[in-house]
Amino acid sequence: MSSSAEWRSRYTRLEFTDHDNGVVLVTLNNPGKLNATDEQMHAELATVFVDLDRDPDVRVVVVTGEGKAFSAGGDLDWIAKQVGNYSQTMTVMKEAGDIVRTLIECDTPVVSAINGVAVGAGLAVALMSDISVIDRDAKFTDGHIRLGVAAGDHAVAIWPLLCGMAKAKYYLMTADFIDGAEAERIGLVSKAVDGDDVLPEAMRIAQTLATGPNDAIKFTKRALNHWLRQALPAFEASLAYEMLNFLGGDAAEGLAALRDRRSPEFG
Repeated sequence: MSSSAEWRSRYTRLEFTDHDNGVVLVTLNNPGKLNATDEQMHAELATVFVDLDRDPDVRVVVVTGEGKAFSAGGDLDWIAKQVGNYSQTMTVMKEAGDIVRTLIECDTPVVSAINGVAVGAGLAVALMSDISVIDRDAKFTDGHIRLGVAAGDHAVAIWPLLCGMAKAKYYLMTADFIDGAEAERIGLVSKAVDGDDVLPEAMRIAQTLATGPNDAIKFTKRALNHWLRQALPAFEASLAYEMLNFLGGDAAEGLAALRDRRSPEFG
């Protein structure tokens, strides 16, 4: 068994498909739940970009979701284990931080093919990717405010850089949904295309990167990501605030409202 096959075998919520020129397609897969982030997927997202970056055969990564969704937020049963639970909250905080930090430190280019709804940790991967291609009709939201917790997964680090502080504050403080076309207009994603073209366009971009000057592209990414490294103190604060909120009453009410499909009554 090759070293690549060895590390890939540890993953169950992520599927790997090899393409020409060292392009690897990573597919988020949680069957029947629109690829919602559960405990296993969250843990896997916290380590996969380290493994991909260390693999000498991988030149470019493309990330997408199985079926019609990218990732429909956190699995509610998994979130329920965290509300009011300090030990579980510390575990999730470590993993959530690692998802963002490992994407920043991954020199291998990452392209996201956002083929449908994206919320939570899945959205973090989608927007922390170096180049993002989205279905122009797909809708997404950071979603944390709907649950009653601070926007801590990734957004404080990168949304102000992508779309400016005014738009970042609006969408993160209201948790309004935004569609792909508007996300492209304000600079939150790289490209918005028709739904059937999302993955083909992402793969086309990946092949362009994979057949380009590998070291020059990696070093360009590394240099650009210094902007994100400067934002890490703000990100770490947002993550800590989010986890603090999970220990309070608003998160319990937000979770109950989501389960009951009603408007929350926050304190």
